[in-house]
Amino acid sequence: MTELWTLWWVWACAALALGILEMLVPGFIFLGIAAGAAIMAVVVAVAGDIGLTPALAVFAGVSLVSWIILRVAFKPSDDQSRVIHDDINK
Repeated sequence: MTELWTLWWVWACAALALGILEMLVPGFIFLGIAAGAAIMAVVVAVAGDIGLTPALAVFAGVSLVSWIILRVAFKPSDDQSRVIHDDINK
């Protein structure tokens, strides 16, 4: 039996499932991981079997980079966090 991580459609289904999960849990948490899985579907379709360790390393790296890019791109512009330097109970 073929290992699942060598099949491009498994990565595509994982990307689709993570995209649907992102719709249910908003906040751009799973969207970067879904983008990583989608890119891995293309990599596996083009390169074929690259092995489990390199596949997971590429998936983790691409997911992290896409998550950081999405975090910067969709950062709220009106950040209203306050920094308090003095104790308010004085």
